[in-house]
This record gives sequence, structure tokens and C-alpha cells, in this order.
Amino acid sequence: MKRQKLLPFLLLIQIILIPFLGYFPNEVERFYSNGCYPFISKSLRMVFGNIPFSVGDVFYFLFIVFGIQWVWTNRKSWKTHWKYNMLKIVSCFSLIYFAFHLLWGFNYYRQPLFEKMKIERDYTDADLLVFTKKLIAKTNAVQYQLTQNKNKKIVLPYSQEQVFKMNVNGFSNLAKEYSAFYYTDLSAKKSLFSLPLTYMGFGGYLNPFTNEAQVNSLLPMYHSPTTSCHEMVHQMGYASESECNFIGFMASVKNKDLYFKFSGYSFALRYCLANWQMRNKAVYKQLLQTVHSGILKNYKESDDFWKAYETPIETGFHLFYDTFLKWNQQKDGMEGYSKFVNLMVNYYKNKPL
Repeated sequence: MKRQKLLPFLLLIQIILIPFLGYFPNEVERFYSNGCYPFISKSLRMVFGNIPFSVGDVFYFLFIVFGIQWVWTNRKSWKTHWKYNMLKIVSCFSLIYFAFHLLWGFNYYRQPLFEKMKIERDYTDADLLVFTKKLIAKTNAVQYQLTQNKNKKIVLPYSQEQVFKMNVNGFSNLAKEYSAFYYTDLSAKKSLFSLPLTYMGFGGYLNPFTNEAQVNSLLPMYHSPTTSCHEMVHQMGYASESECNFIGFMASVKNKDLYFKFSGYSFALRYCLANWQMRNKAVYKQLLQTVHSGILKNYKESDDFWKAYETPIETGFHLFYDTFLKWNQQKDGMEGYSKFVNLMVNYYKNKPL
């Protein structure tokens, strides 16, 4: 019985001790994120990257199937051996919790990108207005270059697999300025769980156990470059959603392909406009009038897509993920996705878009 209690005890130790890493971000950055993690990530991507389907999704499916089978097989013993069964479950969770942190999760405790890149955290309405106008001009220009028509929405001419491969170009160009963002050993997949992901309201995720970037294949395709870049940044060891949005945006707009640039610019613009919608609706309406109607048609395409899959399930999963992020040092929770506006506004104050 003592052996059976070892793993549950170690789970308790992990839950108590791991949060203390938040007090040592520089050490986590040095010894894990820039130390052993790159080797772990590269190894997993080399093993699973060339397999044409999501190995991680298969693992999850088998885990669920065997889990259900185990519960059913042991259903008659729950009354008499419930302690033993609970210890089995907690032991399993202890191993998963350990593997999650060892293979990826410690990145939640690394040094914030604000500090590493020396970017200010706060900005004024005036700063946001200047940046939003620059972003509108840039997005309009790229949209018109692609369509020669202000009223025509963008239709991406590439497959999902082509997008994954072409993303590497954006990261390579970005790495010329910041070597930390260099990306190799592509391992991005269309998720086998794209439909459930859609109902949950997610565009993708990183499987921390196989280091595969999973992308929801049902999304409107103009989203694909920036969404997949976001997940690839998670692979590089960045856990913060705002940081992944920021780096993913930069990788998209650094890409030589105009469709990828549009994906990045339109993605960032939508967040800035949403910011204005909350801050000042009059300014929001004025700004919206300057955006090409073709871009607004792309936004409507996205809105219609998500509305078609709206259910209470989405709210439940967002609440769960919000709690998960806050537990893992991400104080803003789901709001962290939009916090990358802070990074963009301050980073591009004295830089061209």
C-alpha cells in the first residue's frame, strides 16, 4: 500500500513546489527554456514531425478509450475498493502532471517577453490610435494588392499543409532580427479533433507530450497562417498566449508571401478595433469606416463561422482554460490573448510595420 501512495504523494509535492518557480523566472529561462527545453522540443519534432497525421490526437483518443474501459471493467469494485481505485487514478494524474511540466509546462515560469525585449507594458489612447491607423493603412494596402478591389474578401489559395511549410519563411526572416525566434524541424498538423475544437471555441493547440502544433482545419483559411504561427511559437517554448500572438503576428508579416502578411495584419487589426470598441465607440465607428469592405467581409466570414458552432460547451471550456492559465502564472487568463496589443503598440512606436 505504501508504494501505491508514493505517486499521489509526489503529485502533492509537485503542486506545492512548482508554483515557486514563478519567483525564479531568470533561472527557468536559463536552465530550462534556453537550456534543456530546446533539445526536448527538437527531439520530439524530429520523431513526430514527418508522420502525416496527429500522433498526439491519437494518443489522446486511446487514453480516453482505455480510461473508459478501465472504469467500466472496475465498476463493481468501486464500493469495496474505492480507495485503491482512487489511488490508481491519482497516480496516473501524477505521472501526467510530471510529464507535462518536464516536456513543456515549465515554460509558463520563464522570463516575460516584455523584459527580454525591453518593451514597455502600458500605452495611452493616443499611442493606440496612431498604431491602429498605421495598421489600417497597411492592411488596406495588402488587401488591395491581392485583389485590386477594395470590396473583395481575401481567399487563401493554399492548402493547410502548404501553409505550415510556408510559415517557416516568416520565422527565418524574423530570426534575422531576433535569433531566438529561429524555427526548424516542422511539426504542424491538422487536428483530428477539429470539430470538437470548433465547438470549444479554439483555433488550435500545442500537444505538450508530442510537441505537435495542432491547428483547427475547419477555420476560415485566411486565419491559417497566423493561427498556425501562434501554435508554432508555443513549440518554441513560449507559453504566454499574448506572447505567442505577438511573435506569431511578426512571423506572419515577415513572410515574403502577401497572403501571409494579410493574415497577420488583419489579425492584429481586429484586436485593435475590438480594443477601441470597448474604449470609445465613437472612435471605433470612425476607424471602421476607413477599413476596406473586403476586409470586413473576411471578419464577417469568421463571425458567421463561430456563430454556427456556438453552444454552452464553448463557455464551459473557456472557463476551464481561463482557470488553467491563471493557475499556470498567466494572471490575465483568456484575456491574455488580447494583451498582445500592448506588445505591438509599444514595439512599433519607432519601427515601421
